[in-house]
Amino acid sequence: QVQLVESGGGLVQAGGSLRLSCAASGRTFSRYAVGWFRQAPGKEREFVAAISWSGGFTNFADSVKGRFTISRDNSENTVYLQMNGLKPDDTAVYYCAASRAPDATVVAGRYDYWGQGTQVTVSS
Repeated sequence: QVQLVESGGGLVQAGGSLRLSCAASGRTFSRYAVGWFRQAPGKEREFVAAISWSGGFTNFADSVKGRFTISRDNSENTVYLQMNGLKPDDTAVYYCAASRAPDATVVAGRYDYWGQGTQVTVSS
Protein backbone atom coordinates (compact mmCIF):
# COMPACT_ATOMS: atom_id res chain seq x y z
CA GLN A 1 0.00 0.00 0.00
CA VAL A 2 1.26 3.46 -0.93
CA GLN A 3 -0.20 6.75 0.25
CA LEU A 4 0.61 9.90 -1.67
CA VAL A 5 0.37 13.52 -0.53
CA GLU A 6 0.88 16.41 -2.91
CA SER A 7 2.01 19.87 -1.85
CA GLY A 8 3.41 23.05 -3.34
CA GLY A 9 0.44 24.29 -5.29
CA GLY A 10 -0.73 27.88 -5.17
CA LEU A 11 -1.40 31.04 -7.09
CA VAL A 12 1.28 32.38 -9.41
CA GLN A 13 1.45 34.90 -12.21
CA ALA A 14 2.03 33.83 -15.79
CA GLY A 15 5.71 33.22 -16.38
CA GLY A 16 6.30 32.23 -12.79
CA SER A 17 7.40 28.94 -11.27
CA LEU A 18 6.18 26.41 -8.76
CA ARG A 19 7.59 23.17 -7.47
CA LEU A 20 5.15 20.46 -6.58
CA SER A 21 6.10 17.65 -4.23
CA CYS A 22 4.62 14.19 -3.97
CA ALA A 23 5.49 12.56 -0.67
CA ALA A 24 4.88 8.85 -0.35
CA SER A 25 4.57 6.41 2.48
CA GLY A 26 5.72 2.84 2.12
CA ARG A 27 9.10 1.15 2.11
CA THR A 28 8.82 0.04 -1.51
CA PHE A 29 8.21 3.46 -3.04
CA SER A 30 11.46 3.20 -4.98
CA ARG A 31 9.92 0.33 -6.95
CA TYR A 32 7.09 2.48 -8.30
CA ALA A 33 7.02 4.73 -11.29
CA VAL A 34 5.37 8.05 -10.49
CA GLY A 35 3.30 10.26 -12.72
CA TRP A 36 1.71 13.67 -12.52
CA PHE A 37 -1.69 14.32 -14.01
CA ARG A 38 -3.89 17.38 -13.98
CA GLN A 39 -7.54 18.19 -14.36
CA ALA A 40 -8.96 21.61 -15.15
CA PRO A 41 -12.62 22.46 -14.52
CA GLY A 42 -14.83 20.96 -17.18
CA LYS A 43 -11.95 19.06 -18.78
CA GLU A 44 -10.72 15.50 -18.78
CA ARG A 45 -7.80 14.49 -16.61
CA GLU A 46 -4.61 14.61 -18.65
CA PHE A 47 -1.10 13.29 -18.35
CA VAL A 48 1.61 15.81 -17.47
CA ALA A 49 4.85 13.97 -16.66
CA ALA A 50 6.18 10.70 -15.32
CA ILE A 51 9.39 9.20 -14.03
CA SER A 52 10.48 5.59 -13.89
CA TRP A 53 11.18 3.87 -10.60
CA SER A 54 14.92 4.35 -11.04
CA GLY A 55 14.62 7.93 -12.23
CA GLY A 56 16.44 6.99 -15.38
CA PHE A 57 13.56 7.58 -17.74
CA THR A 58 11.11 10.45 -17.92
CA ASN A 59 8.14 11.30 -20.07
CA PHE A 60 6.36 14.60 -20.66
CA ALA A 61 3.23 15.82 -22.34
CA ASP A 62 3.97 17.96 -25.38
CA SER A 63 2.27 20.92 -23.73
CA VAL A 64 4.83 21.04 -20.91
CA LYS A 65 8.04 19.90 -22.62
CA GLY A 66 10.84 22.36 -22.08
CA ARG A 67 9.01 24.02 -19.18
CA PHE A 68 8.47 21.25 -16.63
CA THR A 69 10.97 18.80 -15.17
CA ILE A 70 10.40 15.79 -12.97
CA SER A 71 12.79 14.23 -10.49
CA ARG A 72 12.74 11.89 -7.53
CA ASP A 73 14.60 11.33 -4.32
CA ASN A 74 13.99 7.75 -3.29
CA SER A 75 15.82 8.26 0.00
CA GLU A 76 13.15 10.84 0.86
CA ASN A 77 10.26 8.97 -0.81
CA THR A 78 9.48 12.13 -2.75
CA VAL A 79 8.93 13.06 -6.38
CA TYR A 80 9.13 16.65 -7.56
CA LEU A 81 7.54 18.46 -10.47
CA GLN A 82 9.35 21.70 -11.24
CA MET A 83 7.12 23.95 -13.30
CA ASN A 84 8.65 26.97 -15.01
CA GLY A 85 7.18 29.40 -17.51
CA LEU A 86 3.70 28.79 -16.20
CA LYS A 87 0.75 29.74 -18.37
CA PRO A 88 -2.92 30.30 -17.52
CA ASP A 89 -3.65 27.05 -19.39
CA ASP A 90 -1.65 25.21 -16.72
CA THR A 91 -4.33 26.04 -14.16
CA ALA A 92 -5.68 22.77 -12.78
CA VAL A 93 -5.66 20.39 -9.85
CA TYR A 94 -2.47 18.40 -10.06
CA TYR A 95 -2.39 14.79 -8.91
CA CYS A 96 0.51 12.46 -8.42
CA ALA A 97 0.10 8.73 -8.87
CA ALA A 98 2.23 5.63 -8.35
CA SER A 99 2.43 2.68 -10.70
CA ARG A 100 3.87 -0.79 -10.21
CA ALA A 101 4.85 -0.67 -13.86
CA PRO A 102 8.57 0.06 -14.15
CA ASP A 103 8.32 2.57 -16.98
CA ALA A 104 7.12 6.17 -16.99
CA THR A 105 3.73 5.37 -18.43
CA VAL A 106 1.33 8.02 -19.69
CA VAL A 107 -1.69 5.78 -19.18
CA ALA A 108 -3.70 6.75 -16.11
CA GLY A 109 -5.22 3.29 -15.86
CA ARG A 110 -1.81 1.80 -15.15
CA TYR A 111 -1.43 3.80 -11.95
CA ASP A 112 -2.40 2.03 -8.76
CA TYR A 113 -2.39 4.77 -6.15
CA TRP A 114 -3.42 8.42 -6.33
CA GLY A 115 -3.04 11.46 -4.14
CA GLN A 116 -5.76 13.97 -3.29
CA GLY A 117 -4.39 16.70 -5.52
CA THR A 118 -3.07 20.22 -5.14
CA GLN A 119 -4.48 23.31 -6.84
CA VAL A 120 -2.33 25.32 -9.22
CA THR A 121 -3.72 28.63 -10.44
CA VAL A 122 -1.88 30.77 -12.96
CA SER A 123 -3.12 34.30 -13.43
CA SER A 124 -2.64 36.24 -16.66
